[in-house]
Amino acid sequence: MVMEYLVTYSFQVVAALFILLIGIWLAQIVSKFVLKLMQKHEIDITLSTFISNLVKAIFITMVVIIALGKLGISVTPFVAAIGAASLGAGLALQGMLSNYGAGLAIIATRPFKVGDTIQVNEVSGLVKSIELGVTILCNEDNVEITVPNKHLVGEVINNSFAYSLVEGEVGIAYDNDPHKAITVISQVLKNIEAVAKIPKAQVGINKFGDSAISISYRYWVPTTDLIATKLQANLDVFDILQAENIDIPFPQRVVTINRSEFETAILGEL
Repeated sequence: MVMEYLVTYSFQVVAALFILLIGIWLAQIVSKFVLKLMQKHEIDITLSTFISNLVKAIFITMVVIIALGKLGISVTPFVAAIGAASLGAGLALQGMLSNYGAGLAIIATRPFKVGDTIQVNEVSGLVKSIELGVTILCNEDNVEITVPNKHLVGEVINNSFAYSLVEGEVGIAYDNDPHKAITVISQVLKNIEAVAKIPKAQVGINKFGDSAISISYRYWVPTTDLIATKLQANLDVFDILQAENIDIPFPQRVVTINRSEFETAILGEL
């Protein structure tokens, strides 16, 4: 039966193999052409690779169907089976597919890119990588945060690019000069290399407390250096205030005692 089949269908088998080999070869050429074309137009590498691989897979699938038809095998049941399997897989992997779709939207629209600092859904960090299914963030503690892409699309995204805002506050005594305190704190922040020059640091009176004038200072630093710079800036601010004899008062209360009422209360107890 094998010999009879080979004699009868040998030319069909050879033709099917030839079509399959030529089709795979053409699929690779078309895939590389699509990839080079997208790279020429400076399209994101992740999106370019995904589309080129998708084109290759579709091309090979078409070639396989043609080769099976050349062998005399009916491809209609295979097409129906592929359609049913695709529908079932789509329903089963609905969440994953939505992440992939969101990933393509992010890569195409570019609301942020690798190296930006974003905040979305109470999660913030430096964008380490953008993949089709997830986006990986790295926060100031160097902890990786994996965010499914469907939670990024359609949400409000705060993008501060490569920098993060740091806010500090210190209180000075009311008998000290706030202008001097603002000047020396501004100079300290200028001398810290990691603090961004543009936008420049902001220093000023934030509020008037019960025991002190509250001086607030705000500055931008690279997200990767956020904690180290914050700790250094706070120490430098404390040192300069001590060196300039600017007091940092502790919470205190002034109690006034009426002498006559005090004496009356003491005599009453006696």
